[in-house]
Amino acid sequence: MHFESFGDFLAMGGYAAYVWGAFGITFLSMLILLVSSVSRGKKLLKEVQAKVDRQARIEAAKNMENTL
Repeated sequence: MHFESFGDFLAMGGYAAYVWGAFGITFLSMLILLVSSVSRGKKLLKEVQAKVDRQARIEAAKNMENTL
């Protein structure tokens, strides 16, 4: 499909509301998914690090008990 001007391109042959609305919804959905995934990943990394630290403290405490 060829457009005579940039305004015609933006109008999308009278279907601009549907076309640009679909692009907007898709972009917004993907942005929300990206932000959600990144924040969930950071949260999971913090939880894993906390578990690793806790396990290290437990092992250190066990070693201290054996020295008494």
